[in-house]
Amino acid sequence: MVGRLWLIGGTTESAQLAKAIAALQLPCTVTVTTAAATALYPQCPHLQIVVGRLDDIQLARFCKKWQITAILDASHPYAIAVSKSAITLASQYQIPYLRFERPTLETSTPGLIHLDSFETLINGNYLEGQRVLLTVGYKALPLFKDWRDRATLFARILPSVASLEAALAAGFTADRIIAFRPPIPSELEKALWRHWDISLVVTKASGKAGGEAIKRTVAAELAIPLVVIARPEITYPQQTSDVSVALEFCQTRGVGESVSPGF
Repeated sequence: MVGRLWLIGGTTESAQLAKAIAALQLPCTVTVTTAAATALYPQCPHLQIVVGRLDDIQLARFCKKWQITAILDASHPYAIAVSKSAITLASQYQIPYLRFERPTLETSTPGLIHLDSFETLINGNYLEGQRVLLTVGYKALPLFKDWRDRATLFARILPSVASLEAALAAGFTADRIIAFRPPIPSELEKALWRHWDISLVVTKASGKAGGEAIKRTVAAELAIPLVVIARPEITYPQQTSDVSVALEFCQTRGVGESVSPGF
């Protein structure tokens, strides 16, 4: 049996890492939650893509099946459930783990409002009477149900059935939903905000790859306040945003080497 790398994917960074890992001909199994995400990754013999959400029992079986000898976690900064499960599994089975996370944007922008959580936003008066564009992902939309009569809410979501169904279920009507895959070009971003006469935008601290930098620029140009929800706090055993560090980790953790059967 040959040891494999488990790359937790679903982000543009994970796709870039997968290409680099494939170029090194390291055996790697990538997990993504949707079939559409598989299009991000190269088709090659060394790379296997597994689609679907795995619970803790399934993750242990997954690692045994694929003989995982290292975990490179490049999941979304807000997908903390999968990161926590991977960290627990890595600790339990003594599997080396490295978190690869896109850097945050540290510079300040006029009109920027940093908040530590969605709860702080919901419980405050930031949304009162505003025309709000929510670019926070479909899972957060139900949090705003009590604000539907106190603010005019619009949602930008990913172009997927799951996202649309969730937005509709959260009470957003078709005329207040738009589906785009980020990052959105600045001119299109600006045109959308103007078309809906937006007075406040809410986003996550998703970094440059998530389009946060463009939103900051457009918000400053249009003098529209931008609320940025901080990333959830989680303690990672190891963490980097350097691709070379991540690749060195993959090459020195038994990936591609013979391992004993079993897990």
